Amino acid sequence: MTKVAVISDIHGNKTALDSVMADIRQRGIERIFCLGDLIGKGPQGSECIEIIKNNCEKVIRGNWDVFIQNPAEGEFIQWFQDQLTTEDFHYLSSLPFYIDLELNGQLIRFFHASPRSEFERILPFHSIEKRLSMFENSEHTGETPPPDIVFYGDIHTTLLHTYKPGILCNAGSVGNSLDLTTASYAVIDGTYSTNAIQFIRVDYDRNAELQIAKDLGLPGYDEYRKELMLAKYRNAE
Repeated sequence: MTKVAVISDIHGNKTALDSVMADIRQRGIERIFCLGDLIGKGPQGSECIEIIKNNCEKVIRGNWDVFIQNPAEGEFIQWFQDQLTTEDFHYLSSLPFYIDLELNGQLIRFFHASPRSEFERILPFHSIEKRLSMFENSEHTGETPPPDIVFYGDIHTTLLHTYKPGILCNAGSVGNSLDLTTASYAVIDGTYSTNAIQFIRVDYDRNAELQIAKDLGLPGYDEYRKELMLAKYRNAE
């Protein structure tokens, strides 16, 4: 039996990550891929890195995992940097840009935001040309066969679209979901001759997570609370 759990955008929310990992174990899924943004927004980035290191078969880098390594610009980013160890920084710097997996004769490609950058945001309402560009190669992937299925994270919203080139899927967010307040992840079930994709929603104790954030002095607490309790993006107009 071949099943792969696809998680993304943990964002330092250990409460949500613990609940998702328990759900994955309860389903008997042993392979876990993580699509980045292990840290930032939530208060326990270092603890989340440790869980991901110990439980995930493959991990790629997200935009937070990249820019947290740069000199801090302002106290907000500095706070998150101060929570990480030297080993954490080394781990984040070692993460690759993308993952390829061949399953049932299909090439499945995983990256954080787009084939071109961890910072290029592709939203469901963007042009069809922009969405189809998710199946293209880039300097990061090289000249490889085009993928049949593309998984990504970054937008914190589940998505499943079928196009002529293939299937585009967003796994949503474990720790900072912005479509529903429950944590989300996806499962690829390759048990049979075709690959099936399922979204899983996991409830967790958001009040307990917010209490941890408050006790640790999380900067941007009010914005974090709005995202967790209302699924409203802090920078939305």
